Amino acid sequence: MELTGAQIIIECLKEQGVTTVFGFPGGSVLPLYDALYANRDSIRHILTAHEQGAAHAADGYARSTGSVGVCIATSGPGATNLVTGLATAYMDSVPVVALTGNVPLSLLGRDSFQEVDITGITMPITKHNYIVKDIADLANTVREAFYIAKEGRPGPVLIDLPKDMQIGKCEYMPEKPWPIEPKASRLREASLRQAVELLRNATKPMFYVGGGVIRSHAAQDFRNFLELVDAPAAASLMGLGAVSSSSDRFTGMLGMHGTKVSNMSVSMCDLLIVVGARFSDRVVSKSSAFARNAKIIHIDVDPAEIDKNITSCCHVVGDVKVVLQRLSKMIGEPMKHEQWMDQIRQWKQRYPIRVTEESRRPREIIRTLQKVLPKDAFIVTEVGQHQMWAAQYFKHEVPGHFLTSGGLGTMGYGTGASIGAQFGNPSKRVVNIAGDGSFRMNCNELATLARYQLPVVIVLMNNHCLGMVRQWQTLFYDKHYSETTLDTPLDWIKLAEAYGVHGMRLTVDDDPAVVLKAALDLGQPVVVECEIPIDDKVYPMVAPGAPIEDMLGVVEADV
Repeated sequence: MELTGAQIIIECLKEQGVTTVFGFPGGSVLPLYDALYANRDSIRHILTAHEQGAAHAADGYARSTGSVGVCIATSGPGATNLVTGLATAYMDSVPVVALTGNVPLSLLGRDSFQEVDITGITMPITKHNYIVKDIADLANTVREAFYIAKEGRPGPVLIDLPKDMQIGKCEYMPEKPWPIEPKASRLREASLRQAVELLRNATKPMFYVGGGVIRSHAAQDFRNFLELVDAPAAASLMGLGAVSSSSDRFTGMLGMHGTKVSNMSVSMCDLLIVVGARFSDRVVSKSSAFARNAKIIHIDVDPAEIDKNITSCCHVVGDVKVVLQRLSKMIGEPMKHEQWMDQIRQWKQRYPIRVTEESRRPREIIRTLQKVLPKDAFIVTEVGQHQMWAAQYFKHEVPGHFLTSGGLGTMGYGTGASIGAQFGNPSKRVVNIAGDGSFRMNCNELATLARYQLPVVIVLMNNHCLGMVRQWQTLFYDKHYSETTLDTPLDWIKLAEAYGVHGMRLTVDDDPAVVLKAALDLGQPVVVECEIPIDDKVYPMVAPGAPIEDMLGVVEADV
């Protein structure tokens, strides 16, 4: 049957099972929006306040559901407003498809009104991108975009759509989605055998797990593998939830704001098995001192990550789930490392995450929040001190329920992502833990929360400053607080109410349980402003460039 390009796009979205898209209309995507209007019963369009919010919403939708998130923007500034969201998704391996309009083919390259080379701009921050110049290629371009976004290491894909590609007509034949098989083409038997031999010879094995375990839906496989090998595990920020925070084998987050136990364990182990992680500088710090006593096995689906930052003695390239299942069969009988696990338990008793007065209130708020939330709630964060407190103090039990910008560290991520998570999981509770510095960057998305009456609760940690930057200025810049004090007389409660969102205030003397429970019980969008002291800090901490076991702010327990 013959359809317009815009209609073909909608039909291809239906083929892929898309039911929700996020976006903001404009002149270059009017044909697409007209087709969306005609199909509003099958595809719901969510109007965000800004295109960056749409990109983050698509990201949050994808992370929380495992499906591809979709966002739409018009040409020029609409398309460029997606850039930060696409870079965020790229750094954290999130499957997103972005559809952007552009001027007609005849006007490309002429500096036409609202024309930018968005494929050129986004080439470094997308897994792949396209500009469609032949309507006969349109359907397969959309299908291929979804396939690329999902297969192997996931990531964002952009399709640029000149206006005449949306208006023109072409024959359309429906197809089923292209099947995605776990990527194992580079998986080598010799590498598996080498890994097994290293595991069998190790006396102090340690696991470092990243977001790849969650992306490949391999958390249970990994937990089973930990039991088989009888070893402890630490997680990157993106890997939180892959191992239950309550597990005796879990030592906590690794790296700059990780636990003393995790950092010591990596420094003292004789074999480090890295699963679905990329050796971020925030984890490694001083690379020459990282895991200096250990041989390293690196398991990852992306061959580009092998030996990029840290050299391994053995690498296994393939889908994490497939690799773990293959290794488990080859190992067979459970291993025993009783002495090493006893040492881990002793360290955990000696070096718990203990707080000084400089972080007591944030921990109290986050721990109380967890008590009043259901266990399957989604926790979203902005970026800064509050993000690290949420990582440290919240018990992460369910894989994929902690949504945060890890690689890019995008301030302003949380509100948009919480919108996407709530639409993707309408029966679940979604809470965005924010800082006042991050939240002000995209607080315009309160309009979206109000428009759709989403029951998202924003827990706003208000210390009236850019807390993480101020912490660095305190520790490393002689307390020169250059442009980090946010002393504008901004009333967050009035701002929320101006958007039609409930506002509540939690002073330093209030009981967090009473206020947080009241906010959740409303079942509507709420901003809870939580006053915290301006000089509260995130501890423990590794100074930039120091070995990861050399930590500031560690408090030993009396044992």
